[in-house]
Amino acid sequence: MIAHVDAGKTTLSEALLYQTGIIRRLGRVDNGDAFLDSDQLEKKRGITIFSHQAKLEYDDLSITLLDTPGHVDFAAQTEQALRVLDYAVLVISATDGVKGYTRTLWQLLTENRVPTFIFINKMDADTADGQTVLSQLQTELAPGCFALTDFNGNLKPFDHEELAMQDDDALLEYLDQGRLSDERIRQMIQHRQLFPCCFGSALKLQGIDALLASLAQWTQPREFPSEFAARVFKISHDERGERLTWVRVMGGSLKAKTAILPDQKANQLRVYNGSKFTIVNQVASGATCAIAGPTTTYPGQGLGKLKDDTQTLMQPVLSYAVDPKENDVHQCLKAMQTLADEDPLLHVVWNEQLQEIRVQIMGTVQLEIMQQLLLERFDIDVDFIKGGILYRETITAPIEGVGHFEPLRHYAEAHLLLEPAKRGAGMCYASQCSIDVLNKNWQHQIITSLEQTSPKGVLIGAPLTDVKVTLVGGRAHVKHTEGGDFRQAASRALRQGLMTLKARQQCQLLEPWYRFRLIVPSTQVGRALNDLQRMHGEVDPLGDQTTDSVLLTGLAPVAQMSDYATVLRGYTHGQGQLECLPAGYRPCHNADEIIQQADYLPTADLANTPDSVFCAHGAGYPVKWDQVPQTMHCDYYCDFMHV
Repeated sequence: MIAHVDAGKTTLSEALLYQTGIIRRLGRVDNGDAFLDSDQLEKKRGITIFSHQAKLEYDDLSITLLDTPGHVDFAAQTEQALRVLDYAVLVISATDGVKGYTRTLWQLLTENRVPTFIFINKMDADTADGQTVLSQLQTELAPGCFALTDFNGNLKPFDHEELAMQDDDALLEYLDQGRLSDERIRQMIQHRQLFPCCFGSALKLQGIDALLASLAQWTQPREFPSEFAARVFKISHDERGERLTWVRVMGGSLKAKTAILPDQKANQLRVYNGSKFTIVNQVASGATCAIAGPTTTYPGQGLGKLKDDTQTLMQPVLSYAVDPKENDVHQCLKAMQTLADEDPLLHVVWNEQLQEIRVQIMGTVQLEIMQQLLLERFDIDVDFIKGGILYRETITAPIEGVGHFEPLRHYAEAHLLLEPAKRGAGMCYASQCSIDVLNKNWQHQIITSLEQTSPKGVLIGAPLTDVKVTLVGGRAHVKHTEGGDFRQAASRALRQGLMTLKARQQCQLLEPWYRFRLIVPSTQVGRALNDLQRMHGEVDPLGDQTTDSVLLTGLAPVAQMSDYATVLRGYTHGQGQLECLPAGYRPCHNADEIIQQADYLPTADLANTPDSVFCAHGAGYPVKWDQVPQTMHCDYYCDFMHV
């Protein structure tokens, strides 16, 4: 269950549980008695902060329901849950329609290829307009959105010709048979060509039976392999502080007391329903459970035959320092590391030199929740001091970097091809090196060592991103090469390539941008446009407007927009509305200024040196990065480097 905040997602989950007999009384999010919002902080604030699980039965259909947070600041938990779903139910408020975060959720569903049903909620409201919302879904999300129910939530016949227009094979079947088979419709839903829409009111149980009937008729169970595989989608701690690893079994079965990692066992398997759980001895394919025992698992991790999938679309954009007040700073660090264990986007960094804790977050709501969690769970009262924007670095041209590591009785040389990757791709690693040049063991050690690091750029020392790194060659010594030698050579090769690009002005600083949705009184449009231009924003063509207000949408740097809500309230006297959603990274609008302020000297960063070490006369000696090409033992492997 996913939705924009306040769309009624948890209320719909409650209605489904009530209608199937799992709960006897309907809870309310705003009353703090919802079955799935069991955490005390959720009850207090009236929002879903953590993902929760429940089980229900309808006819022959067994459903495991995951209720996810609706606020963008907790999007990481939603994104991780998407990776274990068979289907999603996207909840849309009939009074609000498609909001900014709804589009972000749709992008996440598309990226993860999750078949989706849509429930248009709050149809009992006076301002609800089902036809307008349906048209908006078809225009802004996908043309395959179609109504399974009427606007009162009752199942109705649908137009087979309309559905057939979404797929060539379906159209041929319709022309031949005059209708589409149920199996064809299920396949089109499975392949994200069709998106069934149900209308209703979760609060008044309107349309709930129709949604359940639709799920029973138009979904199909996944088939699983016989070998054990599982995906971690959540880490939590119970009321006694015991660490729990939440997984969905994606193959075979999981038995209690078996090893899921080389040195860690599944000591206990818990199947949760709300806040209550049952201890079981075995979990079959398709089921989810919480495992007590493992201590080093993480969201996105693959167990058994599954590979890790930790790349996330949602990334933190703000940095804050922690003011521990009267508390011991190391006690604060330990507590915050526990929270970071649970939230994959909460990066906690300890600066030994400054004796300072820094955190990376999505937004201020996440910061408020973290402050309350520290107080309620650990009895630690802290403040947060606003830090800087989280910048990234990338490259704009390819380069072959060279690293050589040859102190006495050690030897390794690595050649890496660095290429710009697609925006948002992160770091990608591969090998195109012949085994005649380096054997598979050395190649594996180089790629593994690179994957285990978080490489820094050479402009301000920010994390490197959107770069494909390919091992193209190198050299080992039969007697003197050890695994650690190639770790050193590969790190130096990466940095040497970056320094060469920097000298050619082919390194690029990136900053996070927001996609904004700004509503201002029509009398204040000029002021708003001037502000957006000053903030280096990019404004879309004029959007919807009334006689009283104007809608402005577009993109702008986070650094410029982060405090604009306060400014907006001031000059519109509280009538303006601003919604900002992370829109990824783009070239920094004031890169020269930021680079000058950072005053980062990459050659002085000894932990990430671009220089190499060679050996002569029985002793190792350093060679500066720009002199390595004249000293390296292997010629360049990439043709463009010979030009």
